[in-house]
Amino acid sequence: TRPEMGRIWSEQNKYDKWLQVELAVCEAWAERDVIPKDALPKLRKARYDLDDIARYFPEMHHDMTVFLRSLADSLGPESRHIHVGLTSNDVWDTGLALQLMEATELLEQGLRALTDAVREKVLEHKETICIGRTHGVHAEPTTFGLKLAAWWDELRRQSHRLTQAKETVSVGKISGTVGTHATVPPDVETDVCGRLGLLLEPISTQVVHRDRHAHYVSTLALIAASLEKFATEIRHLQRTEVLEAEEPFAEG
Repeated sequence: TRPEMGRIWSEQNKYDKWLQVELAVCEAWAERDVIPKDALPKLRKARYDLDDIARYFPEMHHDMTVFLRSLADSLGPESRHIHVGLTSNDVWDTGLALQLMEATELLEQGLRALTDAVREKVLEHKETICIGRTHGVHAEPTTFGLKLAAWWDELRRQSHRLTQAKETVSVGKISGTVGTHATVPPDVETDVCGRLGLLLEPISTQVVHRDRHAHYVSTLALIAASLEKFATEIRHLQRTEVLEAEEPFAEG
């Protein structure tokens, strides 16, 4: 795991996102005079402690409950304004969307860099003659640039798919236990998701619908399949009896 990606999926960043969601809800409630505005400065200083969370978990067996207890330790009486009207998945799923957005931005950077690098090789080798093969057998001459151009075009399609998948999972919900807004009105959900830079689930249940996450993971699988195809082709091309291309090797 790259350090940057590891940070995004760390326990600390997960809880940071949960706290971000909780505070956005507090801000929305304060604007509607459900909680006092003068409580906000104290609420913004809310902190959790990972050691406390680990210590509380064997007793409480619920990660949201131990998270809220740790926040309460830092807030004292003001903790009564945290998690008002919410169910756990309001925070879990909305926080997950924030993590997925961060992770996708990192993936997009890498995919853009790879696409640009392949494009450079396309132009460099647009007139580099090589043999074209079907079923591994010599067929007709082609150019190495044309072979790479197919990879470049595939990477562009994958970039488009990743953009679509990012939009699909950049969705939050602040709609209560079964999505009926019985304990938190729709305008609060709109407000909170807007503050967080998220779309909102149009019709939620207890959760953000999981087909969104399935779409996202399927897209990652498609991208991985492309990378595997490219890597396998390079491996075939560096065979001793072919030796048309080589993967990089370190000295020594």
